[in-house]
Amino acid sequence: MRSMWKGAVSFGLVMIPVKLYTATETKDIAFRQVHREDGGRIRFRRFCTIDDQEVPYEDVAKGYELPDGDIVILTDEDMAELPLPTTKSIEVVQFCPADQLDPILLNRSYYLEPEAAGERAYGLLRESLEQSGRVAIAKVALRQRESLASLRARDGVLVLETLLWPDEVREPDFGFLNDKIEVRPQELRMASSLIESMTLDFDPDEYHDSYREALQEVVAAKVEGRQIVARPEPEAGEEPSSLADALRASLEAAKRGRLGAVPDLAADATPAPAKGRTRKTAAAGDADTSRPAKGTADGAAKGKAAPKKSGKAAAADAEPGEEKPAPRRTRRAS
Repeated sequence: MRSMWKGAVSFGLVMIPVKLYTATETKDIAFRQVHREDGGRIRFRRFCTIDDQEVPYEDVAKGYELPDGDIVILTDEDMAELPLPTTKSIEVVQFCPADQLDPILLNRSYYLEPEAAGERAYGLLRESLEQSGRVAIAKVALRQRESLASLRARDGVLVLETLLWPDEVREPDFGFLNDKIEVRPQELRMASSLIESMTLDFDPDEYHDSYREALQEVVAAKVEGRQIVARPEPEAGEEPSSLADALRASLEAAKRGRLGAVPDLAADATPAPAKGRTRKTAAAGDADTSRPAKGTADGAAKGKAAPKKSGKAAAADAEPGEEKPAPRRTRRAS
């Protein structure tokens, strides 16, 4: 791995020189936009919407659009003057119990590697965090943006996780929250039993991206000139007519060994603990259909948004006689 940032963890008066590494990577299959007729790659150029001229990269600046449509142009000097004291430091500001950190705030994860001079202090902070069951809350600036972050120990390494600011989390403003939803006691007991029957220790290695694997198979078949064999669709069962029927059917399936052993609560409303439950691995067909890969199958169904056209490309699509956009007033930051 190649480090992307060097600095120091500021822990009280203790300074721990570290290197920062990206801890995760996306395994999505990348596609190129190409010409359907001959496979030529599609390239995009930067055009100014006012003078319809191609703009070289060195002439592209940052612009902030005001509500009235005016543009304020910010220079590199303007950006350099912004206060970013944490550009080269991870400043620990407090510690808190790990369960107080809401997972919705988590953003990106990074590994911290100590420099040789900071290994003892690094080990001290790591062991202290492990024994205390707490996480450190810190501030750090990455890519010209300051973020909140947490520090925790994982597999002998300190992990930095950048956090969203509180005002970046949307409030769940939904109408149903104002309604009183009726939950029947027997349905609640059956749902609790079903949850209990499906409760196992989480092992992420048991799961895989079936959509990506199928897509790789399609690409390989295209390269080799093979016939693509479609996967059989799972048989659709009878649709339950009510929530209680769905729970009852789920419990029956569990008793048949598909979800694990559970007591019969479909008829008896008295809950009983699950006995003799053993870990079961879902069949390949069930795994492919019941647990779609996050962000991949949905993305394929929705499709990618068409890229925005600008400059000459946009002008070519304009209706005859359509006027060019009026020049916007620009202001330079004083």
